[in-house]
Amino acid sequence: MKKIVIFGVGLIGGSVALALKKAGSAAQITGVGRSTESLQSALDLGVIDVACNDVSQAVHNADIVLVAAPVAQTASILTAIKPALAANTVITDAGSTKSDVLACAQEILGEQFSQFVGGHPIAGAEKSGVTAATTDLYRNKNVVLTPTEATNADAVQRVRELWQHCGANVTEMPAATHDSIFAAVSHLPHLLAFALVDDIASRQNAEQLFGFAASGFRDFTRIAGSHPEMWRDISLANRTALLNEITAYQDELSRLKQMLELSDGDALHALFDRASTARNNWAKLKEQ
Repeated sequence: MKKIVIFGVGLIGGSVALALKKAGSAAQITGVGRSTESLQSALDLGVIDVACNDVSQAVHNADIVLVAAPVAQTASILTAIKPALAANTVITDAGSTKSDVLACAQEILGEQFSQFVGGHPIAGAEKSGVTAATTDLYRNKNVVLTPTEATNADAVQRVRELWQHCGANVTEMPAATHDSIFAAVSHLPHLLAFALVDDIASRQNAEQLFGFAASGFRDFTRIAGSHPEMWRDISLANRTALLNEITAYQDELSRLKQMLELSDGDALHALFDRASTARNNWAKLKEQ
């Protein structure tokens, strides 16, 4: 690859750039973004080689275009780059939802949809922006690709290799399967963390509550420090699957509430034991 263009040089896009540089890639990395200040920071930090606000110029002769901006910006970015896309330019994204992104790409790119490969790196942090980018964000992390029957096989391979150069483990699955899985294990936990912090912060004695909050509150709510715009977009984009997960969680809370109302210690212990065992088994697998 000689030229890679990244739309959105924040935590995700910036970490891709840094990982590729660490891996010895000689590709020129061009950054495109809404904030001139952010792009200048990316240049100053050596994350990107070129900053460009002219979309046609940025995409010209690009081998790969990575859309690492919030998912709600995907449509406008694809619309802007379509006239400048070469027949061999591969387009991919790093969004946390995939069915909506693929539908958007198919509608906008038309015949060039075969050049688009949906992607989602399962890595991140509660901090955002290019200053939070790191070289090892994707090392030994999972990246999911969601190609369709129309996706060019060579395009999939090139995106796979991109992430492998970043140190990631790459898997493939249908977009609907991806969205269902991550509504449960990623999107719902973020909503719960945001909701708890918002609830505590809105109380009259919020200062006192935060003053006594310790490690349990810190660990549970860490992800509530995440990028609000990004999580607004994710929540709306995956709303159907997320609504199903919220309903399932409400049912679980109702059962828990009933156990408390009945002072049913045996049922509480059984639930806590199942959850503790499942959590510890998962943690052991992640350590291997």
